[in-house]
Amino acid sequence: MREVCSHTMTIKPIGEYGMIGDMNSCALVGTDGSIDWCCLPRFDSPSVFAAILDDERGGRFQISPASSDWSSEQHYIPDTNILETIFQTPTGRITLTDFMPLKGNGNVVRSPHEVHRIVKCTQGSVDVRCYFQPRPDYARTMPKLLPSRHGVTAIGNRQAVKLACDVPLTVGESDAFSEFHLKEGDQATFVLAYGGSTAKHPTTYKSVEKLAQTRAHWEHLVSEITYDGLWRDEVVRSMLVLELMIYEPSGAIVAAPTTSLPEKIGGSRNWDYRFSWLRDSSFTMDVLYRMGHVEHANRYFDWLIQKCKVTQGRTRIVYGIAPRSSMKELTLDHFRGYRDSAPVRIGNAASRHLQLDVFGEVILGVDTLYRHQGTVSDDAWVLVESFAEAVTKNWKRKDRGVWEVRGKQQHFVYSKIMCWAALDRAASLADALGNNGQAKSWRSTASEIKTEILENGWDDKKQSFVQRYGDDALDASNLVIPFVGFLKSDDPRVKATLRATMNELADGPFVRRYIPDQVDDGFEEDEGMFILLSFWLIGNLIMLGRKEQAQEYFEEILSCANHLGLLGEMVHPDTHEILGNFPQAYSHIGLIHTARNLSRLLTGKPANNSSYPIAAD
Repeated sequence: MREVCSHTMTIKPIGEYGMIGDMNSCALVGTDGSIDWCCLPRFDSPSVFAAILDDERGGRFQISPASSDWSSEQHYIPDTNILETIFQTPTGRITLTDFMPLKGNGNVVRSPHEVHRIVKCTQGSVDVRCYFQPRPDYARTMPKLLPSRHGVTAIGNRQAVKLACDVPLTVGESDAFSEFHLKEGDQATFVLAYGGSTAKHPTTYKSVEKLAQTRAHWEHLVSEITYDGLWRDEVVRSMLVLELMIYEPSGAIVAAPTTSLPEKIGGSRNWDYRFSWLRDSSFTMDVLYRMGHVEHANRYFDWLIQKCKVTQGRTRIVYGIAPRSSMKELTLDHFRGYRDSAPVRIGNAASRHLQLDVFGEVILGVDTLYRHQGTVSDDAWVLVESFAEAVTKNWKRKDRGVWEVRGKQQHFVYSKIMCWAALDRAASLADALGNNGQAKSWRSTASEIKTEILENGWDDKKQSFVQRYGDDALDASNLVIPFVGFLKSDDPRVKATLRATMNELADGPFVRRYIPDQVDDGFEEDEGMFILLSFWLIGNLIMLGRKEQAQEYFEEILSCANHLGLLGEMVHPDTHEILGNFPQAYSHIGLIHTARNLSRLLTGKPANNSSYPIAAD
């Protein structure tokens, strides 16, 4: 546990937060006991607390020592997503336990849409302060606070929450607070519940019982994880993070639970990731299958099939997680943004983009399903057929690529590689199902795509595959080539691309996506290093048997995780500061795959050169 003196900071680093959740939504809890981000009842609902995006306007819910003289440390209860923040003061110690309750019921996980906060004095005595500053609907209106015997209800723009507590609460016009004294053995309970009725006594919400149920749920999930290799603790934590990204009612998986945390401090590359990208979600599904969490992988795949029953390439790359989810991109101009990184956006215009790579990533996910279950359902096969035909008809088109550039559409090499992968795997699946005619046709088109990529995507002068046809700019996404089996890892062109990427785009294990000045991505600013690409670089080293360098790089990236083992989207290579939306599913997927493959290399087990992304069976 890392010791933190968070009370000395107004705006905390992104890495000084822990995440709790109920597979419907989440909350970010700072090392100062402040919930600075929470949306209810869904990930993509308007925020109730958003101090992380605007310290003055966003709203928070903080429980901490009343004095300014304290230090804190934070950890999860082992094998759970239940967070404990321990505050040490000159007079005593308190433990704040935060969780969002859920309960497994057969194949369904139920959530009451509540945040439970139990503060207990474990040594001496401590004066404690609670500050409740709700700002519903992204703080677009000042809420009305209605006090009651056991707490307060906050209502604003058709969004309401109630706070129940067992200590006296002073209610003002737009916030409430309480100061109370705890001696060793004493505790106080706070329950934040979604909905507008009057708060009941905290015992009504059965915090102790729900804590036990929630703990049992997470511990059961961990017991199903089929991994006993090196770095198991990091892998288990990453699996628990990914489980928190699942919107259980539909099976959809969010890319991250936050919006507009910047890819560069002060920059404008700030996006809303609270939606389900087919690319990210297919990678997550792949991990869930490989790690033994088949039920949730199947739930996502059922959701995917329902969303993607279209043909001729009209499938969207990203979907809302619920039927009423809005993807319309808006700017919240009243928010300053994290450390003045504006604009703050909600919704995501990428939903209208053409990105041809997603067909390949989804079919790769189906291929994983087939290899693990030995069968493909009729609905899954219809999806493969639809996507394969979409690739056949559209692969020659320009698109916006894996990085969703907002400049001109281009012939991106990564997109073409994934089109090849889509048809290559679709042909293999067709062969397995006895559909030899389809297999022959798709394999023929795949061969045509590969010929074009080798001709137009390779630059002799740079000695590397490049980002797009007709240009010599590099792109680290081409590190994917050996993972999908487009070329073998020991092919001279793959080795040369790795070498060029390490020379131009990397600083040790830290890898940038591309050089912004060389790419028309719609922005004129730099960004952090992309964590998933670090794992892809390490994956290439693993395939080449460079185990000492791979291990050194892997452990350096692991050191960039925060005190709880959580990773963001990007990182600053010099300071290791976490950047981008947090925590990020992509990054934890890369961690799991890399740990599996590197563990196998170091322990003498063979790796699978055709696996993706960076996985081994």
